[in-house]
Amino acid sequence: MSGNTRIPAAEITGLKGAVIKRFARKSLGQVPSSLGVYWHNQKVLMSMAGIGGKVQKWDACDEQLKSFAHMAVAAQVGCSWCLDFNYFEAHNKDLDMVKAREIPRWRESEAFSPLEREVLAYAEAMTETEPTATDELVASLREQLGDAALVELTAIIAFANFTTRANVALGIESDGFAAACGLKPLAQPTAVGSRP
Repeated sequence: MSGNTRIPAAEITGLKGAVIKRFARKSLGQVPSSLGVYWHNQKVLMSMAGIGGKVQKWDACDEQLKSFAHMAVAAQVGCSWCLDFNYFEAHNKDLDMVKAREIPRWRESEAFSPLEREVLAYAEAMTETEPTATDELVASLREQLGDAALVELTAIIAFANFTTRANVALGIESDGFAAACGLKPLAQPTAVGSRP
């Protein structure tokens, strides 16, 4: 577990805390350190969890594309917790693990289709400050995915920015989900921060 959070994790107590810890252990095998940090403001924790639960029910866009987009945001922002957790989730959802582990170096990797590359580029473009998504990129994705899936993909990327940036700012780091289930470590870029 991460011990370097900028706000020390609170003890998760009470009936609501017991329910949350039981659910976390059942679904994740452990209680993530991030829960203790967010426990300081239970309204924020419950709202973020509620939004996350609703996001998981969206189904207009391919699950693998959404997962890869979220991981691309996490890699770009530097959220080791989100990258680790989404890699773990990709495994649990039977997604392509060769591709999932290549996300941090997707530009160098030959594992991705042209559509997946556009989705990953879109995730990065939306994550830039100022966002750099172009009319051409959106038009290409719209043609390939359709309007409903593109709106969903865009919202997933925005949600990924919401969660990853909060975790990074609070110093929440990986809890080792992927390692705990025996997944190979994520690939690393050969030149950190390099972009064509």
